[in-house]
Parts: sequence; structure tokens; C-alpha cells
Amino acid sequence: MTKQRLDDLAVFGGTPAFAAHERLTVGVPNIGDRDRLFQRLTMALDKRWLSNNGALVQDFEERVADTSAVRHCVAMCNATVALQVGIKALGMTGEVIVPSFTFSATAHAVGWLGLTPVFCDVDPVTHLLDPAHAESLITPRTSGIIGVHVWGQPCSDELTEVARRNGLKLLFDGAHSFGCLEEGRSFAGRGDATVFSFHATKVVNAFEGGALVTDDAALARRVRAIQNFGLVAEDTVNWVGTNAKMSEASAAMGLTSLDAMPEIFAHNRDIYRAYRAGLAHVPGIRMLDYDPSANNCQYVVIEVDEDAAGFGPDLLRTVLRAEGVTCRRYFSPACHAMTPYNTGASLPQTDAVTRRVLQLPTGMVVTRADVARVCGLIQLAAALGNDITERYEATTATALI
Repeated sequence: MTKQRLDDLAVFGGTPAFAAHERLTVGVPNIGDRDRLFQRLTMALDKRWLSNNGALVQDFEERVADTSAVRHCVAMCNATVALQVGIKALGMTGEVIVPSFTFSATAHAVGWLGLTPVFCDVDPVTHLLDPAHAESLITPRTSGIIGVHVWGQPCSDELTEVARRNGLKLLFDGAHSFGCLEEGRSFAGRGDATVFSFHATKVVNAFEGGALVTDDAALARRVRAIQNFGLVAEDTVNWVGTNAKMSEASAAMGLTSLDAMPEIFAHNRDIYRAYRAGLAHVPGIRMLDYDPSANNCQYVVIEVDEDAAGFGPDLLRTVLRAEGVTCRRYFSPACHAMTPYNTGASLPQTDAVTRRVLQLPTGMVVTRADVARVCGLIQLAAALGNDITERYEATTATALI
């Protein structure tokens, strides 16, 4: 079904481009081979070893470390707790510099431990933390920096230099970056450690899970103890710890997802290229550009220039949702504008980025034909931009009378 007129759009009463059973949504989990998953679960049940560093968790840790080209991996129940354990194990205190343009868990991991997140601005093109601004925020109370490899892109080497020059710990939130490369090599070994997310919505998932990877053996030992109640032997507690262990069920899903990783990455990259081709010449739409051969392409990110397009990302999201395409607006609002923080910090680039970004559906459930339909809708919206805004605002105003 090709839409050509304003009245064809579902938001104005037209038939949705995607029927209810076809709806597309950002973050639909990739499943992998169900039979292999059930085999692993059965093995854990037969052994009656369901937690406490079982064989599946050990296998998962080894494969994550190998994929990331690091020596040590400690799997955990989720990435938020993994960040907290990493912060604790690194001995961070006082203030920790973090980007505001990130999922709230990055800041929460700092605040939950009683530390103060100090929000930093980002590069307006890549959305990555700005090393120069980070350095300007360092005070005598600063103990570390958490960089975020947002959209699977590597933080600048300059950030590593900033941390080194100032004697700060450097932890990376790599929730988006598992399997990503720079110049053909994994960048997971940078800094003191990197935390991955294996949440259900991530490109590789463990139902719910996370991991910390590092080349520092002593740090890995501390992390492993802290995530297991501070135990260093059966009855010996040397650290104030927590319970952050990954279960065998999660590891079974994680291993199954790792098995499917080449297929998932190839599919995501194909879908990314299809979006890039379909949106290449749409006025007011800029697709975040990175090398798909080096990225897991877990996110398809566009920026909407309201002046050029005639509408902003919120209205485009409303138009697409009516058509059966559920998009997201990561990360709007940014952390510094959220109620728990609301610092009033001046972060002009972050504020500008949050006004523009929108994420489109991808993953194994999305086909090239789906992408063609989504791009067609965005192309039509751009062609009718001002008319859509005027009609929508008039309709909304009428509804309020």
C-alpha cells in the first residue's frame, strides 16, 4: 500500500501501513535456536546446578572474554549491578564524571552507591562524551570517569588520556557495544574495565544479564568477590559485597544468543544499510552514520531537524506509531534533566541532541520490505511536513475544546 496524501496517514484516519499482527517495535528480543536453549536448560536441571558459578556461566564468561579480546570476564545478573560492582571494586569515591546523554542506569549506578554523578556534555555528531569538557569538570573530589560507548561507537582515545593525566579511574559503560570493533579490533579492553549489558533488548541477550570485562587480574578477583557477597573462599568474606551472580538459565540464553551472533550481526547490518539507502535524501532527516562492518547495528538512530522537516521527532514518532511502527526516543530527556538529578547543568550539545533523536525498529524480526515501508512513510512525512504539523495541531486543539 503506497500512501501519497495527508488523508492516507493513519494519524488522520487512514489505514495503518502495518496491521496489528505486523507491528514493528524497537527492542524486540532476538531468540536464537530454541532447541539448543532447551538442551542447555535441561542440562542445568539434570545437574541440579542452577546458580553459583555453574558450568554454563563459566562457558559464557569464557566466550564473552574471547569475543572481547580481554583476559577476564565476570558475568552478573544485569549491567546496572555490574556497573555498581565495578565502581565499588575500583574504589571510586566522591564525584564521578558521566555523560548526561545515556540511559539513566549509568547515573543511577553512581548515585545508588552514594557518589555524585557530574554530568558532561557530548559531541553533537557522534553523541559520545566530550573529553575536553570532561577534563574541565575535574575537581579534587573527582575519582573517576564513566564513558559510554553509545550506539556501539568507541569513546575517543583522548578520554583515556584525560583519565591517565589526572590519575582517575576509567570505567566504560559498553551496554551498546558488545562485539563492536575499531580498526578491526575490539575496544573492550580500554580503561580499567568495560561493562556489557545482555538485557533482553540487546543484540546478544541472556534474558537479563550483564558482565564486566578487564585485563586487570587483581580487579577481576575483587569484582568476582564483591558480586558474590564478598566471599574469597567458602567461609571467608574480605569485602562488603552483594549478590550479583548470573544464573545458569540466563547463561543458557546468553550462550544460545552468542551462537546466533554472526547471523544477528549480518542481519542487523543489512537492515542498517537498507535504512541508510532509504533515508539518504530525505529533507530534515540525518541518520547516524557509522561503519556497519565494525558495529553490531543494534540501533538505527536518526536525527530530525524540525526546521528542515517541518516536524520534530515527537510528531514523527506519533505518525509512525499510528502506522504500526513503535519508535523510541533514547535518551530524551537526558539524565541531568530528570527529576532525581535536575542539576540545572549547562549542557547545550546534549540538550540539542535530545531534541533531535529518534530510534527506528531493527533486529531479526525486521525485514528489508519492512524497512522500505518505514522509509516510505518517513519520505511522505517529510514531503508533507508543514501540512502534517498544521493538521495535527489543529486536530489536537479541536479535541481539547
